[in-house]
Amino acid sequence: MRVTPDSTCPHLTGQGHVAARVFRMSRSDGAIALKCAACALGDRRMLRRSVLTAIVVGTILVLINQGPALFAGDFPSALAWKIPLTYLVPFCVASWGSLTNAYLRHRRD
Repeated sequence: MRVTPDSTCPHLTGQGHVAARVFRMSRSDGAIALKCAACALGDRRMLRRSVLTAIVVGTILVLINQGPALFAGDFPSALAWKIPLTYLVPFCVASWGSLTNAYLRHRRD
């Protein structure tokens, strides 16, 4: 498996400052790309997985927690902030887990 700095990450290719944290992110061609924290947060594959997780888990949680009110046709104003938060939490948890798993621990000499 090839491990190379990602050419789109200016912080690891010498075009910017040296990144304090480095993350291993998988690429579509099977290689591993090294990215700084800012670039890892915007990684398309990680974001896609997090969004899909949020859609599936968030929908299940909305149906469990708010289902009776929604099926009764009742839409209290509190649901306007509860439902988006119900989707945001699994998105954040999936993203955090992915970044934690991808974090490359290394020593600076």
